Amino acid sequence: MGGDAAAEAAVEAGWQAARDDGRVQAELLEAAYGEPRLRRWFPWVSMGELHFSRCTENPWSWDIPYVHPACDGPYLVAGPHRNQVVGPAATAEEAIALVVQHLPADWAPAFLGDREALAAHEAATRRHRTSEGQESS
Repeated sequence: MGGDAAAEAAVEAGWQAARDDGRVQAELLEAAYGEPRLRRWFPWVSMGELHFSRCTENPWSWDIPYVHPACDGPYLVAGPHRNQVVGPAATAEEAIALVVQHLPADWAPAFLGDREALAAHEAATRRHRTSEGQESS
């Protein structure tokens, strides 16, 4: 997870808290935890929904699709915003596959902090990369 032991510990504690919470089906949690790209982010639970955050503290990032039980089937993948629907899924594995299909390939493991700190870190990283590129031109 990017070598940040504190962020790794926070993410692992988040997964344990999600398991202990009991509002998300165990099969869904285990399918998500079994996916390496999702396991590196912080899970959080709301109304039986399983969300993923690129930061370890609330307020969470809202830029990853999430999964919730559907009225007409086992799961519905939505998001990242509440008014966006990715699609239905018959199994936990299908739901997780839908989430993964909608992820950018270059996102780093979870950042220790909240979404404002993550945004500031990413902006500083972009500025640094841009200035490095200009120096080498």
